[in-house]
Amino acid sequence: MHALQFLIVGKNEEILGTLKRLIENTNGWSATISSEENEVLSYLENNPPDALLVSSGLSEAFEKEIIQFVLHLNIKTKVIMHYGGGSGLLKNEIFSAFPHLAT
Repeated sequence: MHALQFLIVGKNEEILGTLKRLIENTNGWSATISSEENEVLSYLENNPPDALLVSSGLSEAFEKEIIQFVLHLNIKTKVIMHYGGGSGLLKNEIFSAFPHLAT
């Protein structure tokens, strides 16, 4: 499997931990989690991941801000909105963003 680096952002630490575990169950995929909004933008600027996984609990305004920030940086980071639904849905959302990985 192609290596991917994820940044998972949300407010529920338990959900963030679960998402990290699910992502890292795929060989070559790794994830960093953050529930601190003030750290996310600098992380994206200094360590652009392959995917930004937006989870639950963030304000709508902050979600819009981080999406615009990624677009403004002109980096190849894909933004994936994930608010739940299980591991099958998560994989489908990832493969939709990276269709070349779907087998």
